[in-house]
Amino acid sequence: MLTEPSQRSSMAKLLGMLLLAPALLWLLGLIVLPHAELAILSLRARVAPRVYEPSLAQYLTFIDEPLYWRTFVRTAVMSLIATAITLLMAFPIAWTIAKIARGRSKALLFVLCLIPFWVSETVRTLGWMILLRESGVLPGILVWLGITPAPVELLYHDATILVGLVYTSMLFMVIPLIGALESLDDSLIEAAYDLGGNGWSILRQIIIPHAAPGMVAGCIVVFMLTLGNYLTPTLLGGKNSLWFTEQIYTQFITRFNWEQGAAFGFLLLALSTALVWLGLKLSGQKFGEVMQRS
Repeated sequence: MLTEPSQRSSMAKLLGMLLLAPALLWLLGLIVLPHAELAILSLRARVAPRVYEPSLAQYLTFIDEPLYWRTFVRTAVMSLIATAITLLMAFPIAWTIAKIARGRSKALLFVLCLIPFWVSETVRTLGWMILLRESGVLPGILVWLGITPAPVELLYHDATILVGLVYTSMLFMVIPLIGALESLDDSLIEAAYDLGGNGWSILRQIIIPHAAPGMVAGCIVVFMLTLGNYLTPTLLGGKNSLWFTEQIYTQFITRFNWEQGAAFGFLLLALSTALVWLGLKLSGQKFGEVMQRS
């Protein structure tokens, strides 16, 4: 017969499995199985109606077609630039909320960061289109100030895409940074000043190393969201945005070439995984510790 401690241990394990069951079913049904099906699709070629054979033709098409791999590289570079800009802009915001603001002002600043995310990404992106289109608000202000003689089209540029990507992902960088910076003991900064340190040395030797897990967590989340974003680059960049998710959409929805779309999807997944792994290696962080900050 089982002793009382062993019975308690068995009951605890059973309870843990029951609590984990919804999450495991969600992972299996919505992530594992769809990805397994996409893997099968990407590794076959259609030789006749409803007749397929194993093939790497979809990946060879990606290599042979310059438009595909150039768009792939462009998407990766633009996503890295957007992530870097988001980090540079979010850090002072997070520092202000975590260390400078107090009481109601702190709560107010945090709510101001949340307000744009109370509406959908579509509405936020359309708002930028209203501001930046040739007949929009900002070109009209530039004409009124005498900066430009006539309204200029501010949409459909790389800078416009970056503005939209940074705006839609800012919160996901701010929150991990606030969590990391709030745990920083203020006495460490005071002691550094007492020992003759300046603002730059304190930032470089104390603040950034302490906030590194939050920075890495924010960069991982923002990069993955930016890399897989479809709506913002398409609306703000137009048909010539050359974003890789648009190529995936075209293969699945426009051309009904699910095999090629699945291959493109796995290439994007591989790129995201590789860059996240590289970022963790360069920063010396562990994935589990980083995700606790996000």
